[in-house]
Formats: sequence, structure tokens, C-alpha cells
Amino acid sequence: MRAAATRLVELRGRLRERRAAHAGLRHAIDGNGGGYAVGDLQATEVELQAIGAEVESCLERLAGLGVLVKDLDSGLVDFPSDRYGEPVLLCWRVGEDAVAFWHDSSSGFAGRSPIDWDAT
Repeated sequence: MRAAATRLVELRGRLRERRAAHAGLRHAIDGNGGGYAVGDLQATEVELQAIGAEVESCLERLAGLGVLVKDLDSGLVDFPSDRYGEPVLLCWRVGEDAVAFWHDSSSGFAGRSPIDWDAT
């Protein structure tokens, strides 16, 4: 799970970067060409499609594990769980060492509370 979420964050950064490059190429080509060929634009489009497919693969892998992806850019994910007989979501994001927070379904990230693993 950690690897897929981390890869997802990396891919989202790359996707933003390549979209900006694509927009720049399109602008240059629509102007006077700027020394770029339509083939440059097409190569960027192929790369964007490949990155998009890999993003989709990561999302499918996480969904298959029962993970709810909440924020693609930060790698924020939730895991349905139970706390004292009530449904809750365990919360983790890329960069955190472990799943250490929980929240109810209505409070989201802002309502994260530390998990008290020793509570009975």
C-alpha cells in the first residue's frame, strides 16, 4: 500500500509538470512554432497518457486493498475500521511513519485524532 501511494504522489507531480510542458508546447506551436514540431506535442501527449494509465493502475491497486484515496497530491488515504463498535476511518498519508490517526466519516482530515492503541 505504501509503495502504491508513494508512487501515486510522484506520478501526480510528474503529470502536473508534463501538462505544463504540453501547454507551453501548444502555445509555442500555435504562435510561430518556436522551433517545435507537432511531433514534440504528440510525444508529450503519449507521455501524458502513459502517466495517466499508471495513476489509474495505482488507484485500482489501492481500491483493491479497501483503501480510500482522499488526496492524490499528498497521498492521503483512509482505511475503514471500527472503534468501540462505531465505524471510523484510520488515516495515513505519504511521509508518515505509520497509521497513527483516525477520524469519523464526517470530520475528515481536520478531525484527525491520534490513535490510542492501548485503549480498551
